[in-house]
Amino acid sequence: MSNAATPTPTPAAPPPVEKIRIKVDGREVEVPKLMPDWQGKLQPTTMLQAVQFAGGEVPHYCYHPKLPIVGNCRMCLIEFGTPMMGHDRKPVFNPDGTPKIARSVLPYEPQTPRGAIACATPISPGMELYPDSAATKQMREAVLESLLINHPLDCPICDQAGECKLQEYSIEHGQANSRFVEAKVHKPKAVDLGPRIVLDDERCILCTRCIRFTKDIAGDDALGIVNRGSYNTIAAWKEGSFDNNYTLNTVDICPVGALTSKDFRFKMRVWFLKETKSVCTSCATGCNITIGSREGTVYRYEPRQNDAVNGPWMCDSGRLNYKWIGREDRLDEVQTRTADGRTQTTSWETALKELTRRLSTAAPGSVAVVASARQTNEELYLLKRLATKLGALTDSVPREGDGDPLLVSADKNPNSNGARLTGIAFTEMGINLPKIANGIASGVIKTLIVLGEDVTKHGIKPDLLGKLETLVVSDILPNETTNHAHYLLPGCAHAEKRGTFVNSKGRVQKFIKAVEGPREARPEWEFLHELVHRVVGPTGFTTIEGLFNQMAKDVPAFAGLEWAKLGDTGVNVEI
Repeated sequence: MSNAATPTPTPAAPPPVEKIRIKVDGREVEVPKLMPDWQGKLQPTTMLQAVQFAGGEVPHYCYHPKLPIVGNCRMCLIEFGTPMMGHDRKPVFNPDGTPKIARSVLPYEPQTPRGAIACATPISPGMELYPDSAATKQMREAVLESLLINHPLDCPICDQAGECKLQEYSIEHGQANSRFVEAKVHKPKAVDLGPRIVLDDERCILCTRCIRFTKDIAGDDALGIVNRGSYNTIAAWKEGSFDNNYTLNTVDICPVGALTSKDFRFKMRVWFLKETKSVCTSCATGCNITIGSREGTVYRYEPRQNDAVNGPWMCDSGRLNYKWIGREDRLDEVQTRTADGRTQTTSWETALKELTRRLSTAAPGSVAVVASARQTNEELYLLKRLATKLGALTDSVPREGDGDPLLVSADKNPNSNGARLTGIAFTEMGINLPKIANGIASGVIKTLIVLGEDVTKHGIKPDLLGKLETLVVSDILPNETTNHAHYLLPGCAHAEKRGTFVNSKGRVQKFIKAVEGPREARPEWEFLHELVHRVVGPTGFTTIEGLFNQMAKDVPAFAGLEWAKLGDTGVNVEI
């Protein structure tokens, strides 16, 4: 009997992508016969997709790649032609042997080109598309003229100004002068659709993106069209009833500023905002976001498309979870507690020197670490190195809540997997918290390091904190634990530093600093790096990039990763 190993079968190569040869403005291109629709299912490639695939652009309003197609705005009309067929149903050829193309015309006006709705019309072999022809441009001008007939000229006060497709297309594809001399139709303004949305019906062009998103994505059939003709308006079934956790996505996808966010309304002109790529920290989904800030103040979060995580959407609760960053009671000074219980302000250097002395002389097993799963992978890695040197007991606090089938995770920590992978927490987070409390009560644990948590809410009550010889706390906002700290080290919000999280599906994602922290607040990885350098030994890195790359070498789950290779959308690891 042979002992030879059975060879592993070679996986079958994916079938070749079937392509169609067409022409776009006279340029011959091959495009896939099928392309993903809004649900990711393969469907016949549309004219709009074909032009985009060829590197061109077809202006559009109602079309959105993540929404069902309705083809009602007509902005994407383009002229096209198809191979001519003879009476015998065989192709007709030109003298040079190329197929003869018949441009589509109106049946009752043979000299007038007939456009096709590019977002909804599939391509066919040999078809020619003319997205830049004179006829196509004339169609766009006519559509824009129709859309602007009753549109108010309030661009200077519109929140959408600077991001408005009606503005952009009017300049690129519209006419310089209006021929409309009649009185405009006036529709309701400042309509209170719900707790977070205000609608200006006069600006609405009835693209129905908001209706389709609300019904087909959010699963809340709350919006529709009422009235008739020029008096059509978007409305909720009941005043103030537009109240699901995804309503603010309709502000993002509204192309003309009809739907506005109550939170951002009249707060800031968008061209003043600095945009920074980041990650939402409200739950373990880790939605990709763009932080809009100016002069150190955060004004808004917007979803940043990442089809591996959140697509182009995010929930309202996560989007509005930024105001605490600028709270007036932010911790912004390094403080120590004197022997008589008074607190005093000190410098980072003084505090780190004293902590180095205390930790270096601490008995093995007399130290415990409670690190928040809202800290970055890099910070948790540094804490683990420190804990290993000190023989410390470690844990993180679980944070559970309600989730939903779309985006919201029941895990309200953005980095629970990071805490587990770096070894700070175990598979069951919080399992060591009772042991830490018992260790303090028995006098075995004399030093407790807490990052980003109020442990008095998780079994380590104030009377236990009072038994500690050294309580080191780093946080962003004051709480009961910070009130008892012997060393209080002001930390930074994720918008004020760089780092990485691991989301619920094991995706490692980096985020970039948008604003500076207040006064003496420092990113936790910076002072932890100094502490590890002094207590454990030289680290060999001084930057966040170097720290991540070193962590990737030391932590098996991150093996092979590099900061530079994470990109804007992250990389998956096994969890």
